[in-house]
Amino acid sequence: MTLDIREYRCLVAGKEIIIETGRLAQQAGGAVTVRMGDTMLFCSTTMGSPRAHLDFFPLSVDYEEKMYAGGRVPGGFFRREGRPSEGAILTSRVIDRTLRPLFPKNMRNEVQVILMSLSHDREHHVDMLGIIAASTALTISDIPWNGPVAGARVGLVDGKLSVNPTYSDMQTSELDLRVSGTAEAINMVECNADQVNEATMLEALFMAHDSVQDIIALQHRIRDEIGKEKQEPAVDNLDDALLAAVNTVVESPIRDIMTAHNDRAARRAPLQAIKEGLLADFTSRNEALADGEEPVSLAHVERAYDQVMKNVVRGRIVHDGIRPDGRAYATMRPLAADVGLVPRVHGSGMFLRGETQVLTIATLGTPRDSQFLDGLGPEDDKRYMHHYNFPPYSTGETYPLRGPRRREVGHGALAEKALLSMIPSEEEFPYVLRLVSEVMSSNGSTSMASVCGSTLALLDAGVPIKNPVGGIAMGLIKDGDKVAVLTDIQGLEDHLGDMDFKVAGTVDGITALQMDIKIAGVTRDIMRQALAQAKDARLQILDVINAAMPQARQTLSDFAPRMESFKIAVDKIGAVIGPGGKNVRALQDDYNVKVDIQEDGLVYVAGESGAEVVQALDKIKAMVEEPEVGQIYTGRVTRTENYGAFVEFLPGTEGMVHVSQLADYHVKSVEEEVSVGDEIMVMVINIDGTGRVRLSRQAVLEGWDAEEAMRRDAAGGRRGGDRRGPRRDGNRRGGDRRGGGQRDRRRRDS
Repeated sequence: MTLDIREYRCLVAGKEIIIETGRLAQQAGGAVTVRMGDTMLFCSTTMGSPRAHLDFFPLSVDYEEKMYAGGRVPGGFFRREGRPSEGAILTSRVIDRTLRPLFPKNMRNEVQVILMSLSHDREHHVDMLGIIAASTALTISDIPWNGPVAGARVGLVDGKLSVNPTYSDMQTSELDLRVSGTAEAINMVECNADQVNEATMLEALFMAHDSVQDIIALQHRIRDEIGKEKQEPAVDNLDDALLAAVNTVVESPIRDIMTAHNDRAARRAPLQAIKEGLLADFTSRNEALADGEEPVSLAHVERAYDQVMKNVVRGRIVHDGIRPDGRAYATMRPLAADVGLVPRVHGSGMFLRGETQVLTIATLGTPRDSQFLDGLGPEDDKRYMHHYNFPPYSTGETYPLRGPRRREVGHGALAEKALLSMIPSEEEFPYVLRLVSEVMSSNGSTSMASVCGSTLALLDAGVPIKNPVGGIAMGLIKDGDKVAVLTDIQGLEDHLGDMDFKVAGTVDGITALQMDIKIAGVTRDIMRQALAQAKDARLQILDVINAAMPQARQTLSDFAPRMESFKIAVDKIGAVIGPGGKNVRALQDDYNVKVDIQEDGLVYVAGESGAEVVQALDKIKAMVEEPEVGQIYTGRVTRTENYGAFVEFLPGTEGMVHVSQLADYHVKSVEEEVSVGDEIMVMVINIDGTGRVRLSRQAVLEGWDAEEAMRRDAAGGRRGGDRRGPRRDGNRRGGDRRGGGQRDRRRRDS
């Protein structure tokens, strides 16, 4: 088979993107590789048969993180890629959210998009390249799709915005903004930031959109040159006559109920009665049909009912200015916040917005509790985690619990990023932090309620976050030229609306954004309005949070581990660990603590008792302490010679006390003055070029300072000792202990 290999190149913000087709996966509907630097992604797109029984579009987008791309062998027992990492799931979601709105409405053909990393240089990110790869593969394929799109990342380093920064650049960036869109409009936003103001955020959004125009134009050219003819999609559209018939029956009753009841619970029963009556009516019609007449699909009747409901709700919002619960466009539902609700946990916070309620629990851990990351990125672990759970009872439903789904992983990651820049550094607060948000009740925007609950739980746990963070979800209803931007959308407005735009931040700026849309894109004016309304709402939420918990608790929970940290020289790590970990194990057993030592020399000691933690710290500090001239130490005599005694005054560090320096009087014999095992106090008087240490007990007894010690040592000390007899005052300056507290044999009252 002859390969028709094509290569296309494009510069985006000065960085070259290379797209190649025709070399790999010829049987796929469309397949490309996209490369930036030495990071290369492969993407295939394939369309399958229609799945008419489904009431949704069966699109799947999967990014597979291949460890060989970074020259690594996967961890785990099997040493092969298994379930996707959180990072891979989030990459898949970002790509999915970009592509999905651009497929034909009511399409029922199964479409599968598979991406995998072929090479990763740990400098160039894969997520925005993945959007370009998926878009190009769809564009040249036979799959009906209204693209192309492209994505770009924007960072903010030293006050300057830059497009597609590398991992290295992002180390000091105050912004990590990911934007995708068509040539006309933005259709996906994902962002975490360090309190970036609205004006800068808008500038970054528009810069990202402008930067992708050339790569979108290149995709148009590729399609013109090698694109396949598009297939006709299998669509499951409603029959206009059926929709009109259903509208005639239910439109007026639905409108009356929506007008009479602002409360969702009060509407539920009458609306359900209308729906059941409609289905019963069409069931009777089907039963009365003559032979050969085609029955009406009850699934289509349900869809027609849902469409009428959607038209009524959207029309009331856009044309009448009335939301389902009677609020104005920029009005929020009632807010409430509380802390300290759960005993024994390290911190807890509850946040309530209307019928949406989230309880967040904070747990403080030691460094060994950090999450190990087995991925292609440069990060090896993380010390701050947020997990989000959405149980069935939160919406009054029942279904099996099967672990977190992609949506829960995504919502948890968004809330995590919203607070990431506010978490104190390891040096300031050395604990590992895990937050778990339990959605107790859901009626829209549980992810942003999780942000608020997380802030409350961290403050309740005594974590000194830089600023409280609040979050709000914005919505959009667009009908022709009429637009309604809604603050604090509830579930019905999210389900029937055109946009879900989540904004989190502090009083000083934005910390996270996420935008999902169901239409082709949103204009820049809509983005401006949404951010402005979101800021007003965020400030109101922060007032409620501050009223419940004005600042972090000054003391940690009695059930939280006590932890201290300090840094040692890297070459001292081995001394602390000891052979085979002997020293660390002894420390942990003796003081009932956990000891963690990082590669950079940062030592963490954690335990239930603060006193034991301090004792263990003091022991470690002694183990790594460097001898200093003029300092006094208590040491143990390890051996004696005719000329002096050897004393271990620091763990693993010995010095020699010359016989002339053993006392403040003449010493005839070393053995008569000290014995092996005695504890005596000594001063370091000299450290020579080879590291040998000279000690003096006389310096302690006579109260020398460092300057005198060095002067006497340079002059040869009191060589041979002085000729004074024993002191007759019975005083022992320095109070050293020898031989289990035996009285000094040479210094007794006469």
